[in-house]
Amino acid sequence: MRILMVALAATLLAGCAGSAMNDARTGTPYKTLTSDKPEKVVAQCVQFSWQDEAVFGVDAGAYLQPGKKGGSTVYTRSAESFVDITADASGTALSYYAKHDDFVAKRRLAALATCL
Repeated sequence: MRILMVALAATLLAGCAGSAMNDARTGTPYKTLTSDKPEKVVAQCVQFSWQDEAVFGVDAGAYLQPGKKGGSTVYTRSAESFVDITADASGTALSYYAKHDDFVAKRRLAALATCL
């Protein structure tokens, strides 16, 4: 029963985050970046850097999932910040979205930039 409740809660949270991300994708990204590194390496690095409790405190959760149109998406709880990471002809393209233009969004962008 516990496993069923956990699975249901995770599904509901993913659905809420998914709709927030879809809404954000209709606009322009907060920042667009590129990297010469492979997409999977960049995605894992971003996830790891966003999970640094020394930088983000108790809100250091970061989750990695397959991207909506291929590639990967790394996102935070409630999709406050997320990045779509896709391979393209010149390397890897990153589209970073942030719900608010604040200190936390800039800090997540800086952590993301260390993975390029």
